[in-house]
Formats: sequence, structure tokens, C-alpha cells
Amino acid sequence: MLKVGVRLNKKEILKKVIENNNGIARTSDFAANGIDKYEVVAFCKEGIIKRIRRGFYQLPQSNSTPEEQLIRELLPQGVICVESALFHYGYSDFSPRKWSIAVPRTATRAVKNIEEFPMRAYYIQRDFLDIGKSTGNFNNIVLPVYDRERTICDCFKYRTKLDNEIFNKAVNAYAVDKKKNLANLSKYAKEMKLYTKVMNVMEVLLNG
Repeated sequence: MLKVGVRLNKKEILKKVIENNNGIARTSDFAANGIDKYEVVAFCKEGIIKRIRRGFYQLPQSNSTPEEQLIRELLPQGVICVESALFHYGYSDFSPRKWSIAVPRTATRAVKNIEEFPMRAYYIQRDFLDIGKSTGNFNNIVLPVYDRERTICDCFKYRTKLDNEIFNKAVNAYAVDKKKNLANLSKYAKEMKLYTKVMNVMEVLLNG
């Protein structure tokens, strides 16, 4: 009888841990609350919790987890960039089918294992990863995202990968954006060795 009581208590703990982690909990979250990995596996087999992928769980009756939540939990080192960032700032009318996410070059394996949401990975060297890194609200979930200036610099960096219409709309929209910060644009462009490319175009737009 005592064992049953303990069992029920741990079920409640499981649910609380998941709820306290916005609907997705890791094996380590359970361990911190006294539930070891073997118990987690047993609860999963009973259908009390549902495995999303290795080491990540949610309640079985949960509605489908928003992609934004999955990004935050499964790829915490990622930064929303390029096409997704352009759409976020209103510099593009094109809603990307895949999330554009900047990740360190060492994250290749983590990216390959992700099947829970569609993504396009941009592998960034460590020196450039944090340039212009900010945060933004994506359907009420806060995610890392590159700011306006870094996003425009990335448009030049990945110019050959972008549709002409998307590129042109983005730089023109930035030029008239009251929230633009030209000092940061110049700074980032120099750090990313894009200064001449960026300024040649932006000077025409700003002075035209």
C-alpha cells in the first residue's frame, strides 16, 4: 500500500515538473526532483508521460507543442536568423516554411537529430555567433533572434541564397525603418567583413 502511495506521489511530481517547464521536461529535470531515468522510462511505458525525443517528455494529453517551444527546448543554442528574422521584423511578407536558425558549427549532430520542426540551419563560426544577438517574442514565447542590423548584414552575407525580391524588400524596408540603428549596422558590417558591400547599397537607399 505504501508503495502505491509513493507511486502516485511521483506521478504528481512528474506532472508538476512538466507543467513548471512549460509543457516539456528533460530527464535531468525529473532527476532534480527525485525521479531517476529508470522510473521515467517506466512512466513512459505506462503512458503517464510521452517521449518527444531522447531525453524530452510531455504529458500525453497535451495539445501539439508549438514549434517555438520546441525550438527553445531542443535547440537552446540556436538564434532565429535570415528569412525568419526578416519576417519577424516585417521586412518580408514571405512566411518561411522552415525556421531559419543560426547555430554554432559544432551543433551539426544536434541539428541532424531534430525532426520535430522544419528548419534551415545556418552554421556560424563562434566569433560571429553572438554579434547582434537579441531576443524576440514569437507567439508569446521568447526566443533568441538577431537584431535588425545583424539580420541586414546576414542578407548581404547570404545574398546568393536569397530570392532577389526578398533581398530588395528587406534592405528597402530597413532603410525606412524608424527603429534602425545605423551605428550598429556599420559596426556589425565591419566585424563581419561586409562593410563595403553593405554601405555601398545602404548609402544609395538612405540618400536617394
